[in-house]
Amino acid sequence: MEGLDEVIREHPFFRDLDPRFVSLVVGCARNVRFDAGQYLFREGGPADQFYLLRHGHVALEMVSPTGGALTFQTLGEGDIVGLSWFVSPYRWAYDARAIELTRAVSLDAVCLRSKLDEDHDLGYEVMQRFVPVLIERLQGTRLQMLDVYGHSRAGAPGS
Repeated sequence: MEGLDEVIREHPFFRDLDPRFVSLVVGCARNVRFDAGQYLFREGGPADQFYLLRHGHVALEMVSPTGGALTFQTLGEGDIVGLSWFVSPYRWAYDARAIELTRAVSLDAVCLRSKLDEDHDLGYEVMQRFVPVLIERLQGTRLQMLDVYGHSRAGAPGS
């Protein structure tokens, strides 16, 4: 059976992480699974963990103007789920729902934030890995919004 240190070391988010940092991260980690339809977290709830996906798919959802759920991104193996744990006030900004049986490593955000504060080298390393994911998600959400609301910009010339 694969140990959590190996899983974390091999996950794309933490790949090539200094071994001394891996041991710090492992101290905040545990294996979890979610059945199809089960929520990893709900909008407004405390962002007290995030997930390294190992198997399955997760839909990131928000309430649409019509009241239903709108999937704005689908994540799979090798992705991380949950960005709000990194920025105060540490509340989820959207829902995350397993589309199928999903296995992941859950990282306790309170534990990890404490370690990032204590070891600024680790904090900087995680920030360097985290910011590109944040930018990618923002770009993906922007493209999804363009698709949902049309391609023209209200008030722009030619609209």
